[in-house]
Amino acid sequence: MTKLHSVITGVGGYLPKYILNNHELSKMVDTSDEWIMTRIGISERHLLKPDEGKGSSYLGAKAVGQLLEKTNTKPEDVDLLICATVTPDHVFPATANIICDLLGIKNAFSFDVNAGCSGFLYAIATGDKYVRSGLYKKVVVVGAEVMSSIVDYTDRSVSPIFGDGSGAVMLEPTTDEIGIMDEILLSDGVGRHHLHQKAGGSVLPASHETIDSRLHYIYQEGQPVFKWAVSKMADVSVEMMKRHNLSHDDIAYLVPHQANMRIIEATAHRMGLVKEKVMINIQRYGNTTAATLPLCLWDYENQLKYGDNLILSTFGAGFTWGTIYLKWGYNPK
Repeated sequence: MTKLHSVITGVGGYLPKYILNNHELSKMVDTSDEWIMTRIGISERHLLKPDEGKGSSYLGAKAVGQLLEKTNTKPEDVDLLICATVTPDHVFPATANIICDLLGIKNAFSFDVNAGCSGFLYAIATGDKYVRSGLYKKVVVVGAEVMSSIVDYTDRSVSPIFGDGSGAVMLEPTTDEIGIMDEILLSDGVGRHHLHQKAGGSVLPASHETIDSRLHYIYQEGQPVFKWAVSKMADVSVEMMKRHNLSHDDIAYLVPHQANMRIIEATAHRMGLVKEKVMINIQRYGNTTAATLPLCLWDYENQLKYGDNLILSTFGAGFTWGTIYLKWGYNPK
């Protein structure tokens, strides 16, 4: 029996038009451009304004719509759509369901994946299995986030970090030795104490008290999260290199989660990669959580060539982390 791989055949992306730069942010909270750039590496972030009345499905539909156009795919030909998000439009239905409805995708089933900033990595690994099974030929994986909806812009430690955006990829089957080659996905629930949203779930439902106490925003203990991220992202990336006998010369790009420039640099250093081999857009977009990896691929798409070795690496709330080794499936168009 011929072995199937799933390969990325196209990338789409979308960013809201409004840009919040560090200068403007410093008028909202006690911070400065120098402080943010030194510690995080972010200059600006795109935000979906609340008065627009739109959510993650709107951003996701924009990215997926672009993806369908670029890959000449009709909505009715999509078999499965997976949306990675921690900022769904609603508790239910799934944001993936809404994206499908907005685009006229009627012959697919769809669901959401919530794995924090590792969501897209988990989702693309899931989509890979459906393609490899031979059941589905066109699987869309989208990361879509409106992080501004859960960011407290009076919190100096969190407000500079996050941005809004979406990115999507198409997975299709191939018998060539390209596409997703291997994965390492891990989690440790102890991380829930250091990075979470306190209220809004079944443990602490929304009430006047939770709203007045500002418990519906991101809560993060920076130092433990930073230490875990630096260690775990680098560990799995190096392990993947060893597993496939890859040297730094063999790797075209590291595609890292865009949480903090120091975390990105530490991971690249452990892998022996120069900066030119690292996809970086954190300075322009901030941390868009589940959208960071596909937005990197979207930004660098025209620089990628058939057969390029990519290492995708991420770390997120949960704690969740992991890496995927893939060979790029097409040349610049």
